[in-house]
Amino acid sequence: MRNPLLRPLTAALLALSLTAGAQALGPEEGPLTPLSPEAEHPETALAVLEQLARHHYVRRAIDDTLSSDTLDHYLDALDPQRAYFLEGDIAQFERYRYTLDDALRRGDLAPAFEIFNRYQAAAEAQLVALLAFLESGIETLDFSKEEYLAMDRSEEPFLASAEAREDLWRRRLKASVLSLKLADKADDEIGPLLEKRYKNRLHRLKQTTAEDAFQLFMNALAASYDPHTQYFSPRTSENFNIQMSLSLEGIGAVLRVEDEYTTIASLVPAGPAEKSKQIKPSDRISAVAQGADGEFVDVVGWRLDDVVDLIRGPAGTTVRLEVLPPDSEAGAPPRVLSLVREAVKLEEQSAQSEVIEVPRGQDTYRIGVIDIPTFYIDFKALQQGDPEYKSTTRDVQRLIEGLRCEATEATEEPDADDAAPCEPVDGIVIDLRNNGGGSLQEANALTGLFIEAGPTVQIRSASGRVDLFNDEDGQVAWEGPLAVLVNRLSASASEIFAGAIQDYQRGLVLGGQTFGKGTVQTLIPLNRGQLKMTQAKFYRVSGQSTQHQGVIPDIEYPEVYDRDEIGESTLDDALPWDVIRPTRYRRGPNLAPLLALLEDRHETRVETDPDFAYLEAMVERARARSARNRLSLNEAQRRLEREEDEALRLAIENTRREAKGLPAVASLEALEKDDDEASEGQDGDSTEDATIKAASALVEDLESDAPSELDEEEDDEEDRDALLAEGAEILVDYLSLRQTAAVSAP
Repeated sequence: MRNPLLRPLTAALLALSLTAGAQALGPEEGPLTPLSPEAEHPETALAVLEQLARHHYVRRAIDDTLSSDTLDHYLDALDPQRAYFLEGDIAQFERYRYTLDDALRRGDLAPAFEIFNRYQAAAEAQLVALLAFLESGIETLDFSKEEYLAMDRSEEPFLASAEAREDLWRRRLKASVLSLKLADKADDEIGPLLEKRYKNRLHRLKQTTAEDAFQLFMNALAASYDPHTQYFSPRTSENFNIQMSLSLEGIGAVLRVEDEYTTIASLVPAGPAEKSKQIKPSDRISAVAQGADGEFVDVVGWRLDDVVDLIRGPAGTTVRLEVLPPDSEAGAPPRVLSLVREAVKLEEQSAQSEVIEVPRGQDTYRIGVIDIPTFYIDFKALQQGDPEYKSTTRDVQRLIEGLRCEATEATEEPDADDAAPCEPVDGIVIDLRNNGGGSLQEANALTGLFIEAGPTVQIRSASGRVDLFNDEDGQVAWEGPLAVLVNRLSASASEIFAGAIQDYQRGLVLGGQTFGKGTVQTLIPLNRGQLKMTQAKFYRVSGQSTQHQGVIPDIEYPEVYDRDEIGESTLDDALPWDVIRPTRYRRGPNLAPLLALLEDRHETRVETDPDFAYLEAMVERARARSARNRLSLNEAQRRLEREEDEALRLAIENTRREAKGLPAVASLEALEKDDDEASEGQDGDSTEDATIKAASALVEDLESDAPSELDEEEDDEEDRDALLAEGAEILVDYLSLRQTAAVSAP
């Protein structure tokens, strides 16, 4: 898979924050001007090369192999879908395959700019050709022909001729027109809309600077080391520093450019986007509007920093987005959502707890759930000596104290003498789903709440030196049954914690294989911009790396995230999984004898669970859709495909509803309408129905589903988080098996 961090024309992931507005753009006159390096670029290139050679975790020689890899990354970044360069262009670029390293040593950027200018010329020619096609009128396009467009050309050969390239561009235009027709756009709207889109892109192409070309080439070099090493230009550095601050204002999303779309890379916990429950990683933004009634601006094909400027703005203001889920049918109408920009407050990212009751026969078990959205710490308050500074570990310890003896709710305040007795929980689930990491210090301290003492993680530097993080206080906040719930978006610090709990055999790890981000980056200031460079790797106390492979759960759930699209293993040149010497640590009782029994009980239970059956069906549907690599340009065929897909989605939903004793719905439109009404009735804080979420994207955890019908008696059933509920069931199984083993022991 191509590295999504290297999409034109930037390699940085930018948070939408602080205040800046996009300026109105007027028409751009004159031909495209070839770019050449700025005076500071050779010195900066030499500085980047020196830092990589001396301090990167991977010690690579500056040689012909690095030169070849850099060229491949550069071509992939410029032309990921092989729609611009011809075979003849590539043949000419081959003379640089083994000489870019020599040119870099001299500070010679001429080859990089020659290739970039060739790309710019082809991109300009494409837009001019598309505008010419539109001038002839979209009515000249024949949508009754059996014609197809490859949906992914990243592994295809480069085109052999200008005629073949022009035919590809014609098919792309035809696909765009057909998509708009299927989205119920009138013919007299489609031409002007696409004309405006292409003119905007042409204008932005002519705004491309030498800094853009330089940043892209430096990132091709950096990506040859690993996908998390990146050069940030001065403008990108400013945006990255904003992203890393705690005083975020905006929608709370991290973006990347993938092909022509601005795509959601991740969501900031407790940010407006995350709290809306209407936008998810891998969603694509097609248009942006300001305020409650501002006109939508089509942003397909825009530069990432321009999209960032358009979306971010002052706290309290409104931005509206048109969003397309990653597996939406081509031509499906975008979902429109409205977000109020606001500061992301640390306290809103705090861990939260709840109690799930699990009935078993005559008994009811109480399972505490602690949801940790990120590993946070208020460094400023800590440095100022504030004894009440906020941190993940402090908050979780306080929550555990409450769960150990949580009072039964009463309708009125009881007297001290007749207060309801304390009812502690029987087990605890730590929910790390979608937790992308954070403070390493907090991952170490949080692990210490569940083990008496010992190492928690090993960190190996480029020199081979291994340092240990340890828990040394000898205190344990919770000694009872423990489970950790993870998924594909659990990364970095989450993987350190889950891996340590698994290695110590302190608890069960449940869910999906984690992201696999096991490297450590450092920001290095340069004479111009800065370099984010990988300088170390994380290893579990068992010696296994968390890199690339992540943490494999003891009991795996259906994979709701596509592992071919999300995760470290999907990135080009990701550092490999490996092992080092294990450190000394004291394991708990062996869990292996219980895992097979727990797995059997889990499988038996979910076989008849309508939510799990629904999830499996939606996953299967999404896999089938993602396996397609041809898009029909025949209108009748496409309409038939859409009808069949909607019928399948509706059948899957009604199968689930029937199994749960809920009334069937007549159409997906009716279901979405009811869901929107339910959401409006709850001030926009509830999520949309699980059907709509999963029908529009593979990313669906069946979490906190909002009621989709008007009958309030359905609320409890529809509001169930199936994956979390099953985690509580497994923990009760573990508790009962452990008790049985203790009773039967001699």
